[in-house]
Amino acid sequence: MGFLQDAPQLSHPYRDDRLLIALLDRVFPSKRRIALDADLDALADYAQMAFERNSRSTRRKPVLTQWDAWGRRVDRVELTRAWQEGPQLTTRHAILASGHENHEHARLEEFARAYVYHVASEFYTCPLAMTDGAATALKVSGNPSLIDRALPHFLSRDAHNLWLSGQWMIENHGGSDIGNTETTAKQDKDGQWRLYGRKWFSSAVVGEAALALARPEGAGQGAAALALFYVETMDGANRMPQLIIDRLKDKLGTHELPTAEIHLDGLPAWPLGELAHGVRQVAPMLNITRTWNAIGAVASMARAISLARDYALRRQAFGRLLIEQPLHAQTLADMQAEFEAAFALAFEVAHLLGRVEQNQATLQETASLRLLTPLAKLWTGKMAVSLCSEALECFGGAGYIEDTGLPQLLRDAQVYAIWEGTTNVLSLDSLRALTGHDSFAALRMVITGWLSKSHNTQASFAVHAALDATATHLDTRKVERNVLEAGARGIATTLARCAAAALMARQATWSSSRGDERPAAALRRFLGHDLLRLSDINGEDTRLLLE
Repeated sequence: MGFLQDAPQLSHPYRDDRLLIALLDRVFPSKRRIALDADLDALADYAQMAFERNSRSTRRKPVLTQWDAWGRRVDRVELTRAWQEGPQLTTRHAILASGHENHEHARLEEFARAYVYHVASEFYTCPLAMTDGAATALKVSGNPSLIDRALPHFLSRDAHNLWLSGQWMIENHGGSDIGNTETTAKQDKDGQWRLYGRKWFSSAVVGEAALALARPEGAGQGAAALALFYVETMDGANRMPQLIIDRLKDKLGTHELPTAEIHLDGLPAWPLGELAHGVRQVAPMLNITRTWNAIGAVASMARAISLARDYALRRQAFGRLLIEQPLHAQTLADMQAEFEAAFALAFEVAHLLGRVEQNQATLQETASLRLLTPLAKLWTGKMAVSLCSEALECFGGAGYIEDTGLPQLLRDAQVYAIWEGTTNVLSLDSLRALTGHDSFAALRMVITGWLSKSHNTQASFAVHAALDATATHLDTRKVERNVLEAGARGIATTLARCAAAALMARQATWSSSRGDERPAAALRRFLGHDLLRLSDINGEDTRLLLE
């Protein structure tokens, strides 16, 4: 028989992940490490098993059955095998519950578990993210009856007791501009609130609960008049009849995740708090889900690089292994450096979130989290698409063949730049934080603190030079709001890269003291790619190009 090519093999997603192990070695308390290691080992074992299982079978999609054989409306969704296994894995390894424990490393524990599990979960982590966000929003609301009702289910360590929560915000007019929300909330004669309307993009429709934006009857127009409501979707084993699933979305990627168009015809609902300012009540939820998004993005990057590196050790071309080809090795090293930067920023946001929630953070760290969360989400989301695309190229034609399972990496990665706010939406959100508060000064102080734990003068000089340039850019354009907004992507990306470089420098110093020079090499490579991404905006050119 002629030429046969070995398929790439997946290295152990925990024991072979030097970045995650080094991070935990540096910051995680040893007394809690044994239990965490056991969970991460088990989740990584599952990830390897799922990878091998998927390589032997065709990936499936969820199936919606709207009517039973006798004409009854059932709206039953048949889930994939990985989704059926999700509740047991989630509760057995405390993926959600660990994030709500009362210590400053709780979020780091949670997101380490989520990172190892994510790709194997087939985006079961999407409803986990929304459930986590719903639990956080409920706690912030201070609504005792809803907290007592839902939180024990959302954070359960028993699969039979676990509830998932959806997030129902987007309607037919689409996207992030939710001020035109048409779903209405009406009180019946018994005082029960009920929701009426249509939600156009509802992930986790298979969950048992959701948080939904609606306009109370008689309220004014605009986003400020919206209220946030808690709903339950199941009546025992049956779906609530007032919740109708119109169809499942046919998406570019995340095929295993059932995303639905639904309409609500009097679904019972309970307000979280005041019957207004619902968008403000959603904010704690978005901070959580955006962090999940960033962790998912770096998990997808980790998978793509792991497979590309393994393949480079198996594939021979022109008489040598790919790993021995100078240009291919250079490409992999560049990918690795960018990935390590994204990893550092995403996990710092996760760790900082836990410190802020437990009142362990400084005032500057707390202010910085407001800015770092959208920065991490938008930057890692864009990078995941670019890096997964590059990884597929490393496989040549095999990267374009569905049977290899590789194209799914790129299709799935595209969602990170869209969910929970697109790159433009989050760039403008970051700009508001920069121009409306002292967030830039706080972020600079925090970054300086990270650099103070490093002995790398090259990194310190490069980061401060880029921050100086950003400060000048912001200061000279204060009166040119349109120009400032047009360049918001470049500002956000520059700040994300500055923060990541400082974090890499801190980790490199710690690792070097223990004889590991690889993080320092990644830092040098990342700095060589430059930190500045500021843009000189020419409005006239923009107008001409769009005519």
